[in-house]
Amino acid sequence: MTLTIYCLIPETVYSQTADSSDENPLDLPPEIINNSPVLQKWMKGVPDVLEDINHDPSFRTRVGIGYAEFPSTEHDGGLNVSVDDIFIGRTGLTISGDYETSFGKRDAGGVNLQYYILPLGYYVNVAPVVGYRSISTNNYSEDGVNIGGKVIFPLSRSGAADLSVSHTFISPGDDDEVGVTNVSFGYAITQKIRLATEIEKQNSRVKKDSQFSLMLQWMP
Repeated sequence: MTLTIYCLIPETVYSQTADSSDENPLDLPPEIINNSPVLQKWMKGVPDVLEDINHDPSFRTRVGIGYAEFPSTEHDGGLNVSVDDIFIGRTGLTISGDYETSFGKRDAGGVNLQYYILPLGYYVNVAPVVGYRSISTNNYSEDGVNIGGKVIFPLSRSGAADLSVSHTFISPGDDDEVGVTNVSFGYAITQKIRLATEIEKQNSRVKKDSQFSLMLQWMP
């Protein structure tokens, strides 16, 4: 009987070790695996890296609100609200919208579609832009089709940091055509919250206007 018990013990220990090894083939502490989405993904199966590069964006949707200042309009202060890059399915097509106001002297807002040409996982991407935009100042106002282009540099995946530059024309070809250049930079302070700055220049035949914004952004 003693011999039988002795023979069963190693078998039980081996069985437990084998099961544990199957659950944790990397032999890493559970807390490390639980805190690493990448390790969890690889343990479920070898991912299709090419598929991820093509369809898994290296930048994320951002919803922002913050303070806007208009240096060309006596440094009036105001509000800036924006939504950037709402993805349409697993494609490069996104929709963005924004609204800025100084509560009297300056107002601007619009909605744009962007189609990112390069694979979404790249650390640089370019997109043609088409949409509608309306602006109003003390000196002039204009609204109409908004056409141009955008370049984005996702400096870190998952929206931790990115830099974008866009240039569009409102009512291109008209006598009242307005060029709009926008430069923005965002940096994450938590997994879902970012601080962002934005500089915008409006160039019309009547006057050149400027805007600076400091925003708090949420990434859904």
